Amino acid sequence: MQRPEEIQEKEYDERVIDIDRVARVVKGGRRFRFRALVVVGDGKGTVGMGIAKGSDVTTAINKASLQAKKSLKKVTLRDGTIPHEVYAKYSGGRVLLKPAGPGTGVIAGGAVRDVLEVAGVTDILSKSLGSSNKINCTYATLAALDKLMSEQEVEV
Repeated sequence: MQRPEEIQEKEYDERVIDIDRVARVVKGGRRFRFRALVVVGDGKGTVGMGIAKGSDVTTAINKASLQAKKSLKKVTLRDGTIPHEVYAKYSGGRVLLKPAGPGTGVIAGGAVRDVLEVAGVTDILSKSLGSSNKINCTYATLAALDKLMSEQEVEV
């Protein structure tokens, strides 16, 4: 197993998708903390996501980034796009991803765009069909990328 120090040596593109202030109600009132949603990727088909809370924004982002680096997954890509159309759902978030020709660019919005860009996808069409909740959209996008099969797997 890799140590966190070893994981950080590689160069990753890190995107903070969302920062929220969350509250815990205690006897004396509310205690506020921050929750960060971070996506990390190498731009060559590897992507990971992390959610963490901290007493201040920087702590939350650092913890989420470390968690994202620990959860890195390899994604099947072909010439800057995906090999086939894929649909995935996570809770209320539903995402449809379609391959696109060279020069199309990343046609996606919000959290889906950030996940695809850090993964290294350069040409893709997407549609977020369900909830606009950033956490669920991120999970749904990762689930869709996880469903992708290479040409060798399709032939079998």
